[in-house]
Amino acid sequence: MKSYIGITDGAWFDLLSHRQDLEEVNFWQPGGKRRFRALSRGELFLFKLHSPNDFIVGGGFFGYSSLLPAALAWETFEEANGARSFREMLARIEKYRRGPTDPHGNDPIGCILLQQPFYFERDEWIPAPPDWHKNLVQGRSYDLTTGEGARLWAQVLERLSLRTAGLLAEVHTSSLLVPTEIMRRIGQGTFRVLITDTYQRRCAATGEKALPVLEASHIRPVADGGRHETANGLLLRSDLHRLFDRGYVTVDPKYRIRVSRRLKDEFDNGEPYYPLDGQQIWLPRGLDARPASEALEYHRDVIFRG
Repeated sequence: MKSYIGITDGAWFDLLSHRQDLEEVNFWQPGGKRRFRALSRGELFLFKLHSPNDFIVGGGFFGYSSLLPAALAWETFEEANGARSFREMLARIEKYRRGPTDPHGNDPIGCILLQQPFYFERDEWIPAPPDWHKNLVQGRSYDLTTGEGARLWAQVLERLSLRTAGLLAEVHTSSLLVPTEIMRRIGQGTFRVLITDTYQRRCAATGEKALPVLEASHIRPVADGGRHETANGLLLRSDLHRLFDRGYVTVDPKYRIRVSRRLKDEFDNGEPYYPLDGQQIWLPRGLDARPASEALEYHRDVIFRG
């Protein structure tokens, strides 16, 4: 199991350490040129303050990474971006880029989406490992099974032991506790970004690519037992998302769009949608990323107003 220590903005940490109700946060990077790929889902991401405060002050578990327009990152995560307002977030991006950024937030930023974040009290802060180089700009990886990484993991576990009942599943591998539960859990915001990228930022029904009107839809609602996972998601244009959620549109297990006749009966309209009836949706290449038959059957049988 690996870990990554990322260098964090002090204001980002200060705000989020007082918002411990948040189950996911966006550890964003201002450059917006390369996706973060140092960790796999469920591995440990730790926060280190800027020098001279060379301490690890908290962390979270890696869920997903993407490059997003700053405006979409704010719309999706709001204060979980570590800023009190969109204007404050843009000002911080400009500070680190050392130059102007698009005032509408269309410039991309790197987004590292972390689940179940935790924050240490001041007397719990962990000194950076002895081999940490102060000229690092973003961070570095550690192997938690050996050397400094293993010592670091032991210190993190010691601090987490009193505050994370149920967070760390007691599965022993090389005498380490592996956070297997985190690998199965992502939050609503991470789900939205994951579905947006899985469908290559276009509506599964219409092919629409205007990102501001695309929304991640749960096939089986979370309130009815659905999960935040790709097999339970579709990327839909906002009007189709609303119709899908209210049962006027569905997708059958053969990935064909169905439009309810009740759309015409109840609203004396719906002409723009009936041409979609019977059409195949666009599907991701990976079979495991496609909508699950069980979820589609549930939506058709329980929610669809056929």
